[in-house]
Amino acid sequence: MGKSAGSKNPLRIAAEAQLRAGGDGPQGSDDALLHELQVHQIELEMQNEALRHARIEAEESRDRYANLFDFAPMGYLTLSRDEVITEANLVAAALMRVPRSKLNQRRFDQFIAPQAQDDWRRHIAAAWLGQTNVTLNCELQLRRSDGSLFPAQLQCVVMDMAGRTPVMRIAFTDITERRQAEEERRIAAIAFESQEGMIVTDANGVIIRVNRAFAELSGYSEAEAVGKTPALLRSGRHDKAFYRSMWQSLKDTRYWQGEVWNRRKNGQLYVAWLTISAVTTPEGGVSHYVGAFSDTTEKSQAAAEIHRLAFFDPLTHLPNRRLLQDRLGHALAASSRNGLYGAILFLDLDNFKTLNDTRGHDVGDLLLVEVAQRVRAGLREGDTVARLGGDEFIMILESLGADAEEAALLAKQVGEKLTETIAQPFELGGAEFHCTTSIGVRLMSAHDTVEDLLKHADLALYQAKTAGRNTVRFYDPSMQAALDRRSTLENELRHAIKRGEFTLYYQPQFDHAHRLIGAEALLRWQHPRHGLIAPEEFIPISEQTSIILPIGRWVLETACAQLAAWSHGERTRGLMLGVNVSARQFHQPEFVDQVRHVLESSRANPQRLTFELTESMVLDDVPDTIRKISTLKELGMHFSLDDFGTGFSSFSCLTRLSLDQLKIDKSFVLNLPDNGADAAIVTAIITMARSLGLNIIAEGVETEAQRVFLASQGCNAYQGHLFGRPMPVEAFEAFVSGI
Repeated sequence: MGKSAGSKNPLRIAAEAQLRAGGDGPQGSDDALLHELQVHQIELEMQNEALRHARIEAEESRDRYANLFDFAPMGYLTLSRDEVITEANLVAAALMRVPRSKLNQRRFDQFIAPQAQDDWRRHIAAAWLGQTNVTLNCELQLRRSDGSLFPAQLQCVVMDMAGRTPVMRIAFTDITERRQAEEERRIAAIAFESQEGMIVTDANGVIIRVNRAFAELSGYSEAEAVGKTPALLRSGRHDKAFYRSMWQSLKDTRYWQGEVWNRRKNGQLYVAWLTISAVTTPEGGVSHYVGAFSDTTEKSQAAAEIHRLAFFDPLTHLPNRRLLQDRLGHALAASSRNGLYGAILFLDLDNFKTLNDTRGHDVGDLLLVEVAQRVRAGLREGDTVARLGGDEFIMILESLGADAEEAALLAKQVGEKLTETIAQPFELGGAEFHCTTSIGVRLMSAHDTVEDLLKHADLALYQAKTAGRNTVRFYDPSMQAALDRRSTLENELRHAIKRGEFTLYYQPQFDHAHRLIGAEALLRWQHPRHGLIAPEEFIPISEQTSIILPIGRWVLETACAQLAAWSHGERTRGLMLGVNVSARQFHQPEFVDQVRHVLESSRANPQRLTFELTESMVLDDVPDTIRKISTLKELGMHFSLDDFGTGFSSFSCLTRLSLDQLKIDKSFVLNLPDNGADAAIVTAIITMARSLGLNIIAEGVETEAQRVFLASQGCNAYQGHLFGRPMPVEAFEAFVSGI
């Protein structure tokens, strides 16, 4: 208590000062004692206040440490000597994707990827054996609680705990982004030295770097290019609008690519495929432009050739079927947008095959090229003409009008103009050739499909062909019904022989003295539901399919069996029997052997059998026709050229065929004797046949006037309604008996 003023500590001095400020001071000894107690009390209060402030500062410091520890930009872990996690911050728990409460007391090696376990053993062993407070750095693959892996950089240090067991402190971070950035830099470095020329410019387009391929492609060294602009490479082939469009694209999308013409240092021009990308700053501005280009001159030429071969007909250079379908799709889309009708025209040349067979394919190709040029010249600038193949062409006429009738009229006018144009003579290989064409037309509107347009135009073309050719016909929906009926008949034709629905009718043939000399066997189909179906309806179907082969075999067998049966009758044993043979049947390699077999099995007399061939069949393969006719004639058979005058048989061809008879087609007989042109043709046919020593028979003779005229010109055999209609065998035999 009795310390001197010089030995007082600062706390006591402060306490006394506070007491004096309160107005109390020592008076006597008791007062001195009270004073001392008061000072001591104040000292204690001041000490308590100081301790309270110290505790608050300690707590704030601890909280700051905890926050720094938990929310540091990396994970922190403390490991015991046996590698158990004893402490972890929130970032570590987040990186491992496990709650911090479940992270403690787990072994750290559970979070090491399997493939990195050996490396971890090596690193941790080195850390425990090394000096304390020395940091060991390593990179390892860590495994999260969900099994996913990530690369991490670890900083490990063993801490001496002042007498306690040392612990290991680990600070680690996810370096996935850093690894990706390093990988991207490596890839970029490799790409920059690729085979493509690379240019890097600043935001003003000044070149700051080029690669080795740039120097090789352009001829300019890096020193010559840096500091210049890409205008160094300009060829002069692009106008200002081209470059304005390029820079506008770079401004709008930060990207441009396309073909450009460049000029090398030596002045040589070449085509380059150029890609330009803008490099942007975080603020959205442009810092650099990167251009990559390659010489595509040869590729462009090759691509153009590939495109031409893929989309254009090599003979006429018109679009082919593939490009046609694409353009039809565009035309339909345009029709949908503008509400205007268009039209598709299907053109096919009449009798083109005959030209190929008689003049050769080279001349046929010349005709196709000429036709393509005439058709192209007869269309508007925006119309399309394509070649499907062979002698088939398709025209697409767009925007003909909003009214269907008006559009149809315009399409019809175009079609008729084309038929007139193609009907003009062609000069082919130094010779003049006349050709006609048939055209099918289908109006086109937005609701149509490409498939329907082509199918319907084809049907219209078929109608044009059957209408006599050299004409234009529009698609009629009733044609679809006819097509459906055709399909049904085709299916039923395949079963008609097995069901016994076919029969042969026989039409008598007479000579000039009204003597019966023979008959022609004519096929009829007795359908169980539709009744007797005309040959004109089912024969074309069977000829266009393989169905004609079994039908032709049945006709031959039935006719020969009938001929053998007639050989036993007094009135019928001398009759000739004509049988029509289809082209597909005749040109079978085994046809001659088939005929031999049928003759042998039926015991029919081949000298009473006449095969009737058509002109088109004969011209399909003249050498094959001559060979087969000669072989069968050795058996005693006869041959007649049916429908003569409707085709293009040449005089020299007839002399090589060893025929026995010419049959004048009924189309020429129909208008005799009044039609002068038909009379002249018939007279010419008869004269030519007689000069070749051939017999002549006229079919379709229905009036006595026709017979008289034919007889006056030297035709002495007839077939037609004037003498008898086709009839079943029983009726024919009764007819023979009544003569």
